[in-house]
Amino acid sequence: MRSLAAELPGVLGVDHVAVAVRRGDLETHVAAYALLGFTEIHREDVLGTDQVREVLLRIGDGPHLLQLLEPLSDASPVARQMARNDGRGGLAHVALRVADAQAAFDDLAAKGFAIIDAAPRPGSRGTTVFFVHPKSRGDVAFGYLLEVVELPANNG
Repeated sequence: MRSLAAELPGVLGVDHVAVAVRRGDLETHVAAYALLGFTEIHREDVLGTDQVREVLLRIGDGPHLLQLLEPLSDASPVARQMARNDGRGGLAHVALRVADAQAAFDDLAAKGFAIIDAAPRPGSRGTTVFFVHPKSRGDVAFGYLLEVVELPANNG
């Protein structure tokens, strides 16, 4: 069996799982996850086309992250996703961490994946990101949004 790293250049593993929360519910979710032992490590309003407030939580002492996303406006893709889900939050996306976002972008495009972004772009916490459509290809529908994340050089 071939590894994912053989299929997508530089895959290092899962960066985070993102969960959408309704406007006004972010702090309640942060507090509930704190009771489970999660630690807040980053908070940022991500403007531009994203229009979300992000809180990044670390699970235990390891590298595993959970990202909570609260839409800042109705124009946010997260708000639109929630509207399609009768206003409920839930899984927003799964993010893969890669060594080189451009190499991963080029590889996925060459393999026919439907990439939402025209090119890798700046993301939160100094990352470089791009998103892959949930329907991905004609033969594969992940059923959820996939984000590809390259950490900044000083945060590997």
